[in-house]
Amino acid sequence: MTRSFSPVVLLTSFALTGACTQFPELDARITPELEAAQYPKLIPLAPVLSAAQEQRVEPAQENAEIDGRIAALRARAAALRGSVLSGAERLRLEQGLR
Repeated sequence: MTRSFSPVVLLTSFALTGACTQFPELDARITPELEAAQYPKLIPLAPVLSAAQEQRVEPAQENAEIDGRIAALRARAAALRGSVLSGAERLRLEQGLR
């Protein structure tokens, strides 16, 4: 008779085995230069948000650009689907395989 484990038991066992792993000491990776570095300057968030809101995306223009890229990629894919060998090369290859 076979026994099946419930998903809860399996998830619990995976969680417990993950809790036993060794994590690298990340504090040992900080160099003295990084330790002595200055904190970055804080800037007010309001000007950044207002500048982001001023830049609007024109959907029609973006769609036209995306459609152009799609058409170019499809044309490139169609060109790659063609045969690499010329008729004479294909004939020579077929004769060499016989």
